Amino acid sequence: MKNQLNEHDNEAINLLRSNNSGILSTISKKYSGYPFGSFVTYATGRSRIIYFYFSDLAQHTKNLNFKSESCLTISETRKNDDKQNSKRLTLMGDLKLVEEQNIKDCKKIFFSILPESEKYSKMHDFNFYQLEIKHARWIGGFGKISWLDSQDWAYMSPKWINMEDGIISHMNRDHSNSISSSLNAQYGIKDKEAKMLLLNVDGYYTSSKSGIYFIQFECPCISVKQYKNTLIELANKYKKYEI
Repeated sequence: MKNQLNEHDNEAINLLRSNNSGILSTISKKYSGYPFGSFVTYATGRSRIIYFYFSDLAQHTKNLNFKSESCLTISETRKNDDKQNSKRLTLMGDLKLVEEQNIKDCKKIFFSILPESEKYSKMHDFNFYQLEIKHARWIGGFGKISWLDSQDWAYMSPKWINMEDGIISHMNRDHSNSISSSLNAQYGIKDKEAKMLLLNVDGYYTSSKSGIYFIQFECPCISVKQYKNTLIELANKYKKYEI
């Protein structure tokens, strides 16, 4: 994973992390060889991995159990914008069940981002799946098109993973002003009660009175030192946005 991201990577990561829905294409089991598209919701993991919560009865679940090759397309279209010039991210990879030892952690992430999905846990036919990305295609508008470096989108475990809860508690307790100023700087939302919710290599999610927002870093953070330094840099950078 690169230390410094280019413009396409930065925009693609922002679109991925700031959204939670897209079109999932699987290979049809019933009509072999044909792609099948479904509207789905998703949550992103600490690295660039994508989690889904699927019913065994869904057609896309039957398809992925037939062939794992899948593709998620995420798009950003704004009212009155030219749809042909909209931002799109296409992520190709293999879909598989989340392993048993990782389900508790996956559940925490998914239900934090999509709390309304927790009601499906009462049903016995829902399971967590993950898309491990192998290829990423970015379209940021006319002339902004590229295949992104697949190594930067591969699954990895950040070194700070065992310290995540401690980092979050420390920031919410002692540096809540930095969280609020980052939210104000990146989204123009003023909320002194904003809290750090989840960490990932590209930034962190914050919960606010108006929703959940992704605070993006300029560079990915794999180590504890990188994360600490980046949070300090953000606090200094956004000091003028304190409320």
